[in-house]
Amino acid sequence: MGLVYIEGIVRGSTGEEKLSFLVDSGATYTVLPRDVWRRIGLKPIREHEFILADGTRIRRKVSECYIILPQGEGHTPVILGEEGDQPVLGIVTLEILGLVLDPFKRELRPMRMMLV
Repeated sequence: MGLVYIEGIVRGSTGEEKLSFLVDSGATYTVLPRDVWRRIGLKPIREHEFILADGTRIRRKVSECYIILPQGEGHTPVILGEEGDQPVLGIVTLEILGLVLDPFKRELRPMRMMLV
């Protein structure tokens, strides 16, 4: 499977930024680079421990922002990235927006929603 990127806009209290996100259905939260979350005015709300693909444990602060994708928009939790962190679109954001990654077509599509 190849890499999938999508253009999006993130909005905070002091502005908005356009980003190219790597879509990672294995990542829990969306990641914003440090310079981006600072420019749009996000502040830490809490902190969590995350495990990287190689098993390394890291701690990152988390906030919330408004995200706009071609397929939908809404509020989402985001990891406040540190130096060198890149924009990643995680599964929580995809689920909030009712989207899934189609790995064969390499695109986002509407999720089959169940009301049970």
